[in-house]
Amino acid sequence: MFGWRIPKAENTPEATEKLRAALDKAEAVIVGAGAGLSTSAGFTYSGERFEKHFHDFAAKYHFSDMYSGGFYHYDTLEEHWAYWSRYILINRYEDAPKPVYDKLLSLIQNKDYFVLTTNVDHCFQKAGFDKHRLFYTQGDYGLFQCSEPCHQKTYENEAVIRQMVQQQKDMKIPSDLIPRCPVCGKPMTMNLRADNTFVEDEGWHTASERYADFLCRHKHMNTLFLELGTGMNTPGIVKFSFWRMAYEWPDAIYACINLNEAYAPKEIQKNSICINADIGEVLNKL
Repeated sequence: MFGWRIPKAENTPEATEKLRAALDKAEAVIVGAGAGLSTSAGFTYSGERFEKHFHDFAAKYHFSDMYSGGFYHYDTLEEHWAYWSRYILINRYEDAPKPVYDKLLSLIQNKDYFVLTTNVDHCFQKAGFDKHRLFYTQGDYGLFQCSEPCHQKTYENEAVIRQMVQQQKDMKIPSDLIPRCPVCGKPMTMNLRADNTFVEDEGWHTASERYADFLCRHKHMNTLFLELGTGMNTPGIVKFSFWRMAYEWPDAIYACINLNEAYAPKEIQKNSICINADIGEVLNKL
C-alpha cells in the first residue's frame, strides 16, 4: 500500500510549533510508544548503567548490554533468576532517571487520550497515566506466567523479585526462590511476548477492547497519532497501524518524534510531522 519515502524530517522551531498546533487542535491523542521513549527517559541498556548492575555477569560471560544477558542460556535457574531479578528491579520497579514520561502526561492529561505501547517497563503508570487508557501489547516485566503455559493467567512478581535481589550470592538466588507455576509446578517465566507461549490474560484482553473502542469512537474526530520512539522490531503494532489510520481517517495527523528515525510514507506526508530529535528535548520545548 505505502511507498517508502522519508518526508521532511526536522528538528526546528517550526516543526515543534507545527506539532504544538496539532496538539492544541486535537480532540483526541493516541500515543504509540516504543523503546526509544524509555531510552530518552534514561533507561539505557548498555554503558555505565549496565556496568553498574551487571559487571560480574559481564566479566564472566563477556556480553556488554542487558539485552544480550537476557538472551543468554544460563546453566541453572538460580543463575538465570539472579540476572533477571536485577534486570526487572532496575527496569520495572525503579523510576526512570529523567522525567520524560511526566512531561508527556502534562501535555496530554487534559485531552481525551489513549496509549498503545510495546514497552514492558510500566513507566506510564509510574508517571501517573490512567491505567484504563493503556494497552501494553507485549507484556509487563512485573508479571510472571507459567512457562508452558498450562493456563492463561499472570502473577505479580515484585515481592519475590526484591527477595531474589536481596538474597542472591555469587550470581545465584536461593533455590527456594525459583518461581514455579502454582497449577502445574513447572518454572515460571516473564510475561513477555517472545513466541506463542505468551499469555494474554484477562487484563490484556480488557485493554485491547478498550483500545478498539477508543478507535471506533474517535475515527471522525480531529485525532493526533503521536508516535514516540518506535522502531522496526514490531512495526505492525504501532507504526504501520498509525500510518494506515492516518491515511484512512479524514481528520487525522500523524506525528513522529524519534532520534534519527522519524519518517513516514509519501501517501501521508501532507498530514505528517516528523522530528528527528531526542524525545525528551522536544517535549520540553512543547
